[in-house]
Amino acid sequence: MNIQLEKMKQKQECEKRKRIAEEKHKEWVQKKKEEERRERERKLSKEMAEKATRELEKMQIQEKAEVKYKEWLKKKRAEEAEKKKKEKEKEKEREAELQEKKARSEKIFKEWLQNARNKPRPVLNGYGFPRGKSTGL
Repeated sequence: MNIQLEKMKQKQECEKRKRIAEEKHKEWVQKKKEEERRERERKLSKEMAEKATRELEKMQIQEKAEVKYKEWLKKKRAEEAEKKKKEKEKEKEREAELQEKKARSEKIFKEWLQNARNKPRPVLNGYGFPRGKSTGL
């Protein structure tokens, strides 16, 4: 009887150890699953943060590019306006020079005309001969 009692005790102890081992195993599996879930969540949140950072950087780069483009466009328009202004000034100078030249020409022509009236007229039928006669060659 004693042997049977010991066998039963051993069997009970063996079952008890099995249950404890199973419970520990279940706890371990549950902890492992929980750790894996947390790790996945951590990775996901890290990826989302990185993605948000990349998007933010992309937006900042795009904003900088837009600002630079606007500055360039403003500068280009200012240069073109300056160029047009210079061209108009040159055109005005050319016109003023032309007017001055024309006025000078008219003045010189009038002076010449005035002087031409006062000059003595050449002798008619002279044709380069003194007193109209051939001097013999």
